[in-house]
This record gives sequence, C-alpha cells and structure tokens, in this order.
Amino acid sequence: MTLSRLVFRSMRKNLKQYYLYFFALIFSVTLCFSFTTLQYNPSVTEALERSGTANAGFSAASYILYVIITLFVLYASQLFMKRRSKEIGLYQLIGMTKGLVVRLIALENVVLFLFAVCIGMVLGFFSSRLFAMILMKMLDIDMVIHLVFSQEAFKQSVIIFAILLVVIILQLAWMVRRVSLLSLFSATKQADERIKRFSVFQAVMGFLGLLFIAVGYYLSTILFDIKSGFLNNLFLNMILILVSTMLGTFLFFRYSVSLIMNVIRSNKKGHLKVSDVLAVTPIMHRMKGNSKSLTLITLLTGLAVGIMSLSYISFYSSGTNARQASPYDYILLNDKGTEFINQLEQEEIEYEQDSYNISSVMLNIADLVSVQLEELTLFDGATQTTVIPLSNLQQIEPGVQLEEGEAYLTSYVNVLAEIMPLEADKEITVKAGEIELPLYIKEIREDFMLSEEVALGSPILVVTDSVFEEIQSNNIEETQFTSQIGINLIDERDKNQAEELYKNLADERTIAIGENDTYSFTLESYEELRKRNITALGLTIFVTAFLGLAFLLTTGSILYFKQMAEAEDERESYKILRKIGFSTNDILKGIYAKQAFNFGVPLVIGLLHSYFAVKSGWWLFGTELVAPLVIIMGLYIVMYAVFAILSIQYYKKVVKESL
Repeated sequence: MTLSRLVFRSMRKNLKQYYLYFFALIFSVTLCFSFTTLQYNPSVTEALERSGTANAGFSAASYILYVIITLFVLYASQLFMKRRSKEIGLYQLIGMTKGLVVRLIALENVVLFLFAVCIGMVLGFFSSRLFAMILMKMLDIDMVIHLVFSQEAFKQSVIIFAILLVVIILQLAWMVRRVSLLSLFSATKQADERIKRFSVFQAVMGFLGLLFIAVGYYLSTILFDIKSGFLNNLFLNMILILVSTMLGTFLFFRYSVSLIMNVIRSNKKGHLKVSDVLAVTPIMHRMKGNSKSLTLITLLTGLAVGIMSLSYISFYSSGTNARQASPYDYILLNDKGTEFINQLEQEEIEYEQDSYNISSVMLNIADLVSVQLEELTLFDGATQTTVIPLSNLQQIEPGVQLEEGEAYLTSYVNVLAEIMPLEADKEITVKAGEIELPLYIKEIREDFMLSEEVALGSPILVVTDSVFEEIQSNNIEETQFTSQIGINLIDERDKNQAEELYKNLADERTIAIGENDTYSFTLESYEELRKRNITALGLTIFVTAFLGLAFLLTTGSILYFKQMAEAEDERESYKILRKIGFSTNDILKGIYAKQAFNFGVPLVIGLLHSYFAVKSGWWLFGTELVAPLVIIMGLYIVMYAVFAILSIQYYKKVVKESL
C-alpha cells in the first residue's frame, strides 16, 4: 500500500476525530484572512485616511491575532495528537518505523492544512465585507464597501499557517521519536500535572490562592485612593496587583478547588450520590490536573473582557464627553461670530439662547479637597478659576438660590473629581485683583454650561450677582473670556443646515488669546466634537472587539474540546454506572453539575478579574460604567453558555451510545 493511499484511508477512518481539528483550522484561517483582508481593503483605507484615523492599530492588532491563532491551533493539534496516541503506538507495533509514522501524520496535516486554508480564505474573504460595514458604522461613515482580494493579505496568511504547519510537524516528530510506546498508550489519561493525594500543604496553598485573589481585588479598589498613598508608586502597585491576581488564579485551580471539594465531600461523611461521583470527584482532580490551561483561559477571559469594556466605555461615552466639552449645540465666545445668530433667523431656524458673563478669581482648590494632600502638590497654591453670576446659572436651573456670601462650585466631574473629591460646607477665600473675598461653598454641583476652552477642566465658581459685579470691577488683569452665548436648536432636522452656517463663519468666530494674541482657536460644534470622538474611538473599539471575539471563541473552543476529550475518557464509567443500577437521568444530573462548574468557574473568576480591573480606573476612559460593562459581560456569558450547551449535548450523545 502506498503512503498516499494509507494517508487517505487513515483520514477516512479517523473522520470523527479529524472534524474537530479541521474546524479549529478553518476557524483560525477565517479569522486571520478576514482581518488582514479588511486591513488592506482600499475602501477601508480610504475611509480611515479621510477621517484622520491612524491605520497603525490594524498592524498592531494583527500581530496579537497571530499569537491568539497560533496558541489555539497548537493546542488543538496537541489535543488531536493526544487522542490519536494509541493509533500511533499501534502503527509502531505492527512494524512501521518512527520515520514512516512521522511522514504519515505529517502528510495528513499537510492535506488538512491545504483544505482548511482554502475553505477558511473563502469564508474570510466574504466575511471581511461584513466586518468592514461594521467598522464604517462605528466610524459613522457612509460609504459603499467593495470586496477586493488582497495579495498582501493572502501572502501574510499563507506565511503564518505555513510556519504553523512546520511547527506542528516538528512537534509531532519530537513526540513520536522521544516518547515511549507505553506513554503513547496512556497519553489520554494524562493531565497537565501528576495528581497526588490531598495533603495539609495543598490545603494551605488552596487557602493562599483565595487570599492572593482577595488581596489583588482589594488593592485594585484603592489603587487611585489618595489616602492609601498608592498614587506615589502607581506602576509598582499595578505590578503587585497583577502578580497577586495571576498567582492566586493558578493556586485557585491547582489547590483551592480541591480544598473546597474536599470540604464538601467530607461534610457528606461517605454518603455519596451519583452526582457526587460524576461531578465533585472528577472536578476535584481534573481542575487540579488542568490548572495551567484553566489559569490561562481565566486570565485571557479577564483580559479580553477588561480591554473590551474599557474600549466600549470610551466609545459609549463619546456623546457625553462631547456634551461636557460643548454644553450647547453651538457656542460663541466674546461676542465673536454673532452673525451666526442673524443667519439662523434669516433661514427661519428656531433656536434657544443662553448668555453668560464671565470673569475669574484666584482660588486655592486644595482648601476644598476632602482628604489631606500632604504628599501631593498638584493643587499647591491658588489657581485661576472661572466665575459666573447666579442669574446665568438660573437660565438652566431656575430653582437655585444663594444668600449673600454663598457660592456654588460646579462642573467638577472629570478625572480629578474621582481622584480628589471636593467637599461643600467649607469657608474659602478668593482673590480678585487686590481684594480678597470670603465665600461659603454651599454645594458641589455637576452642571455644565461653559465651553471646555473657558473652564479648562477646572470647576466653575457661581456667586451672587452683586459679588460677581464686585469681582469684575476689581479684576485688574483682563480676563481672556468675558462672555459666552450658548445656542441649542429646537428642531433636530435643522442640524445639517445650521452646521453649514456655523462652519462658514469659522474665521469670524476665531478667538485670539495669550500675550500679544499668540494663540488662536475656533470652537467646534457639539456635533463636530461628537463625530471626532467617535472617529478617534471607532477603530479602537472595532479592533478590541475583534480580538475579544477571537479570545472568546478560542477559549470557549478549548474548554469545549477538553470536555469532548473527557467525555470520551469517561465513556466506560457510564457503562459501569448503568450496570449497577443508576438511571440515565441520574448520570445526566452529575454531567449538568460538572459542566456548570467547568464552564462557570473560569468564566466567573475571569469576569471578577475584569470587573475589579475596570472598576479601579474606568473613569479615565469615560463617563458611564454600568451599561458597557453589563453588555460586554452579558455577551461573554451568552457565548460561554452556548459552548456549555454544546458540551452537554456531546455528553448526552456519549451517554446514549455507551448505554
């Protein structure tokens, strides 16, 4: 029999085992080729250049994707060869040389890779258009996307999978030549580590695993807390949290799960049900035996959910951030560009208008910070703070009132507000020109009414009209901004026309500030700011979502592959349980509990990792935490549930066949 005939005969006989490996290859090629095709699509490149978005994000993400795919394919290959170890041993027993066995399996892999690359590239080519349309939607760009076959994408994908094929063949050759026949016949029963009897040492390590995770979570909650002093050594403390969480995760799967299961089993005092036989005991041993892979899956899940959540928080908050920067649809400063109002009236565009008088004082904001700043000097000394009269604030909040000598502090909800919260009910002194005025801060508010160019990220002081007039009359230095007009459209349908009018008057609206007017700027409308934020963040959220999808599908698939392998290993156990009187429902109850644990524990721990990581500094990325985090976590839970259901269906199939 020729080698080629033997190869195809072997593949036909092993079709049941090949399909899983074949699926992993096709899936990997599809992901890789669709992403690289998208990267080199002329329509996408043109849209990114037109929007001013850097294309470098694609290049960086492609390398990360290559790493994900490589690890996934190597794991699938290792699992596949482990399932075929007995077959390889039999080949050697019937007289085939190790070199011939290597050539046989290598040729099988070449055939599989050729078919997988062809099918995967076809699927990737057509799916790239779908991904391109999603990207354009995120960038808020209206463009027709054309399918274009990229030779560069083809070349990169072929090189990646050719290297993968060579690595797999070398891995195979090493296994066949270095591993004994006895090891080949027992390979399917081997875990990542040799399981030993549970001891006091393992119980202590299990407790330490839980402790390390808890310490990592706690430290993340005080990472940006001034009282803790963590800000002084931020990078070092971030490394400490990372190491504590990673080590705790490994010890959790290596020892803590066994500790918990031993406690559960001890409480039963020897009265074990079938669910205990099929769930508690296998979980206790397999969790410990597969601790390395489960730790990796959990950490990857936490990393993927964390990165996707932070990216989505930024994207989700783009509108809110734009509204904080420009509280009105259109803003005019220092009475420049008032022709815009005349043109709105000429075009019969209805609008609402609020006017603000602006001045400034010197204020030491450290007097209002709710914690001591002995080691931090960020607010050491008085800084220039924008001031408006109470009557201006009453335009948007008619019910607010101040007594003489009282003041509000508002618009303090940015990053500094999270790191250094301010307290009301305090006496402060402000300086206007040569005079000092005592004020009582009645309340810290979150109103936004002035452009970010005026406020410059600092809080705004609101005083009574009489105090404001006194401040204005005593300010010797000329204030850069003296007035603001805020305009909101009544009918959203007039937006396009109003935007055009606003852009045409850019020169008239230009403001020159600084000594000798050295710096000039032109305000953007709210819509321009919103689109700029979306454009800047659209590619980021798309790339992270794509990589997150790759992480999700690969980690879920690895868990699914593991469960399929375990189901085959336990086939004989089901026969024995059925013979001694256990029903199919009894067996399935144990399987349900086991799958809930196998998929649930890595998912829950991974989600907890991501939650505490995101919670520690989400405000650096946006203004909304709950909705983006719930959406991303919900998607992961749904996808993991799908993999768990598929595993249960496979177990049911194995149980049915074994009975």
